Amino acid sequence: MLKTLALRAGARVEGLLEKIGDRDDSAPVLDPYIGYATPDGWVLRARVLSHLRRAEPVPEQSRWTNLRQMTNLFITDEVSGVTVEAAGVVGTSDAEGYVTMTVPAQPADGAWADVTMKIAGTGDAAAEADCPVRLYGAEARHIVISDVDDTMIVTGAHNLATNLWTTFTGSALTRKVYPDAVRLMERLAPGGPVFYVSSSPWNLHAFLETLLFARSGLPRGPMFLRDLGLTEDGVGQSHLGHKGAAIDTILAAVPELPVYLLGDTGQKDSAVYLEAARRHPGRIAGVGLREPAEGVSGDDADQIAALEALGIPVWHGQFFDGAAEHWGTDEPLRRS
Repeated sequence: MLKTLALRAGARVEGLLEKIGDRDDSAPVLDPYIGYATPDGWVLRARVLSHLRRAEPVPEQSRWTNLRQMTNLFITDEVSGVTVEAAGVVGTSDAEGYVTMTVPAQPADGAWADVTMKIAGTGDAAAEADCPVRLYGAEARHIVISDVDDTMIVTGAHNLATNLWTTFTGSALTRKVYPDAVRLMERLAPGGPVFYVSSSPWNLHAFLETLLFARSGLPRGPMFLRDLGLTEDGVGQSHLGHKGAAIDTILAAVPELPVYLLGDTGQKDSAVYLEAARRHPGRIAGVGLREPAEGVSGDDADQIAALEALGIPVWHGQFFDGAAEHWGTDEPLRRS
């Protein structure tokens, strides 16, 4: 009964936000996300919206201004049923405005390529966007899949009130990235592509690109974020279900390389990674878990022990310094 009432209330709030963002007189625009290469082609991802509500933060702006700018990111008016074209392939935006399409691999030189996606039937410049694609070649030796909140950036995601306060009153200029995370990524990134899996919503994609990559220098990579649309099961896919499904997708996209998994002990990442290791035997080269507070719970300790019983070295502590040595190598793993 309480769940039903909560979902009804949430649906009303969602409807109000959509009405605030609604602009019927606006031509649809494309909001591109980072794509990735697979054995079957390049996966392009974007979202069709009536307009974008973004503002660049400035140093020392107030928390109230941060709150207003962050709230605007969640006031979106998605446009469904829009036909888009890219590299000779046609796709259609779904009920939440998302477009995912696989196009043939294009001639490319390097680790990145751009593919132009266009909304069909319009010549408006805002109706097209370059979709970046992360590539990898024969020299790649591994991949990295990392959580974001409390793994790469200081959030307090294990506490809902702290998480919301940090998310909505900070900006890309004030949020903090862990220096030890940057140091570890500097050692791992030369060995292959990095992917980020987070329960943060897709509305924060551009914000995270600025914070993680442009400002903090973490290696740029495709992000697998979560849709917060209401379903009969609640708000979007569950945290555990979302992360597990994203890991499966990434491992299928890069089927031949070992993987390092990075996360934290505040949001059950050890459970997610243990199940992933069981589904993909032999693929996990090492696991790193940040402890937001020193020590691990009984559940985390059991799951860490189970990972190690599978032969997977697990580093856990408040900092990632020492993780590479614990995994037994300073050099990226060779192809298995």
